[in-house]
Amino acid sequence: GRKTVTSEGEEVGTLRDVIVDEVSGKIEYLLVEPTNPDLEAKLEKNEEGYYLLPYESVLAVGDYIIVDRKQI
Repeated sequence: GRKTVTSEGEEVGTLRDVIVDEVSGKIEYLLVEPTNPDLEAKLEKNEEGYYLLPYESVLAVGDYIIVDRKQI
């Protein structure tokens, strides 16, 4: 339920779930419910309409999840 924003301060959406590699146990993607229609065409979505943000794009986790805009 944490808000997700880019490193430039753009709101992306709200974290809803994560996708974990069952073998390695590593987080692969964040599933984020969109709240910014300006990013719709630029970001990959799953069949439920959630953004698939690569975990490698995460810069910080605190009150917000901050992701690198260049990696999403």
